[in-house]
Amino acid sequence: MISFLSTFGFLIVLAIALLASAVKVTQEYERGVVFFLGRLVGVRGPGLILLIPILERMVRMDLRTLTLDLPVQEVITRDNVTIKVNAVVYFRVVDPANAVTKVYDYGTATLQIAQTTLRNVLGQSALDEILAEREQINQRLQQIIDDQTEPWGIKVSVVEIKDVELPQSMQRAMARQAEAEREKRAKIIHAEGEPQASHQLAQAARVMAAEPTTLQLRYLQTLTDISGEKNSTIIFPVPVDLLQGLMSGMGGRKPNA
Repeated sequence: MISFLSTFGFLIVLAIALLASAVKVTQEYERGVVFFLGRLVGVRGPGLILLIPILERMVRMDLRTLTLDLPVQEVITRDNVTIKVNAVVYFRVVDPANAVTKVYDYGTATLQIAQTTLRNVLGQSALDEILAEREQINQRLQQIIDDQTEPWGIKVSVVEIKDVELPQSMQRAMARQAEAEREKRAKIIHAEGEPQASHQLAQAARVMAAEPTTLQLRYLQTLTDISGEKNSTIIFPVPVDLLQGLMSGMGGRKPNA
């Protein structure tokens, strides 16, 4: 009796194990790559998947977009500047069968391809191109990596360079260059403004020469502007013709008898 119960219990456990191995459930973002005695028979899912126990085996694949953070790479640019660069790669599995059968570990393989491509592309570019044309370089990286991973059923959608670290000496040199460029633009703008200012002054002088009253109004306006300053000594110029008028008036006055 005891032997019968033990055998019956063993059969129940075996049946449960076989049932568990035969029934699989995959999510909406998953697919199951099924092998029959080692031979690929197809991709199934999502939902309920029934397998033949012992004879069939399933490999579960995630189809969502994955993020691959590339570690810092030391690169020598085309103009012999050593920089440190890190980047991020976004990719996903578009062909689960190839991702299982054509490459051992598609994540590690994509990482190695991305690191090698990053060093090669940046090594063929000058430093100014890397800093100013980052969008074009990102597109080149994405296209090259995607072409190499396509046989594995991997689609690389985006490659972004996150940070470019320059040597301290190069940073100081670029800062001096930027400062010199700003001084150059300031001198050019000042030189271009001189003829315009001279033209405006000449035009104002002609107006004042035609209307002497405007010169006196200008004196009053200047006095108003500088009177707002504290602790200032103001010297107000008096027109000569006004003094001449006053002196002639005093000289022509007759004394009282």
